[in-house]
Amino acid sequence: MNDILIIGDAELMERRRQWLDSLAGERRLAALTLDAYERDTRQFLAFLTGHLGAPATLADIATLRPADLRGFLASRRKDGAGARTLGRGLAGLRSFLRHLERKGLANATGAAAVRAPRQPKSLPKPLTDREALGVVTADAQLAEEPWIRARDAAVLTLLYGCGLRISEALGLTPKDFSGDPTALHVTGKGGKTRLVPLIAPVIAAVEAYRRLAPFRPDPETPLFRGARGGPLQPAIVQRAMQRLRGALGLPETATPHALRHSFATHLLAGGGDLRTIQELLGHASLSTTQIYTGVDSARLLDIYDRAHPRA
Repeated sequence: MNDILIIGDAELMERRRQWLDSLAGERRLAALTLDAYERDTRQFLAFLTGHLGAPATLADIATLRPADLRGFLASRRKDGAGARTLGRGLAGLRSFLRHLERKGLANATGAAAVRAPRQPKSLPKPLTDREALGVVTADAQLAEEPWIRARDAAVLTLLYGCGLRISEALGLTPKDFSGDPTALHVTGKGGKTRLVPLIAPVIAAVEAYRRLAPFRPDPETPLFRGARGGPLQPAIVQRAMQRLRGALGLPETATPHALRHSFATHLLAGGGDLRTIQELLGHASLSTTQIYTGVDSARLLDIYDRAHPRA
């Protein structure tokens, strides 16, 4: 009862309980998400009670203004809440207001007008040079069949050696390798084609696979094949990488896509310019490629912290 007296009247708190019950029963939200929504709405009602000078009521919620929600977000930010926490809190409040709106008890338009705080871009997690080279070697692969080991090594080498997305690598056909032996035309997002260099280790890995593979796909069908001859699926490559992680003691962030990140990060560390890396990755915007400057800076700071005697 003390909670009700402090932050909301009985009717409001009962409606809030019904909303949380519906999230758990009908929508089957995870327990951690439910706990977060409960906490976020409790904090909001406490803020509103302090703002109004009396316990919040259902009528107060029904007449909420965008300014009230912005004031709550500002107070939480002042207390040290980050953008992700604020965004989740706003999502919970919107869900609660939509629930009340469906009951004819509130209007959720005001909450929809409040923009969520911009989320910080999470930096990719590249592998180190040694880790990446260890992953892509044929000897490191764990499949029993020699041709499957060669296939997995070839696909992973394309991700790291050419910076391909996994879908791009698995979409390659024999015809794609029949032209210029030093370059590869890759069709990426939006059907855009780009040219990437074919370095010797990539060529050798693909040739080793083609030499051992029991299947000879048509020139314009996917080159990489599953154990039964169908086009190789991304999940198979992801599973192979998962097994490699365990065998090589790599972190959970060592995924097939991390090899593409490693390609970009290692090029930048070696003196590559952002515009060239943008073209190689097939990014539409340079701002997307610029995240790798943050990755490189983070690596340099980590090296500094571990190696400098005054760090």
